[in-house]
Amino acid sequence: MVYISSWQEYQEAAEALYEKSPNTTRYCVKWRANKGKLVLKITDNTTCLKFKTYSSMFLNRFEALNLSLMQKMQNRRPAQPSTEASQADASDAVTKEVTSPTIVPGTAGVAGGGVKKKKPKKKK
Repeated sequence: MVYISSWQEYQEAAEALYEKSPNTTRYCVKWRANKGKLVLKITDNTTCLKFKTYSSMFLNRFEALNLSLMQKMQNRRPAQPSTEASQADASDAVTKEVTSPTIVPGTAGVAGGGVKKKKPKKKK
């Protein structure tokens, strides 16, 4: 497990590793807030690729890599409409896919990331 120092090399190698064995590839992201360190790891049980950075400059690149890997994992391709009609169809498809989340009464605090309050103990 050696860290790859160049982002471009890591991105190309990570995408190639996923395409080589999509069923066994795992992708892990670690963020150490106290150190400001981001570690990315992708492995297929035989090959392990790691990238480490302390620079916030890589966050946009990291998001692009995540988007690319997620699209491959979902077997989707980015929409690139070429005409106005296809752009209208694509925007309709996007609005149909994106829906507001359903809120179930009584679970909004926990599901929304809130902390569930403990009930006070009854005195005997």
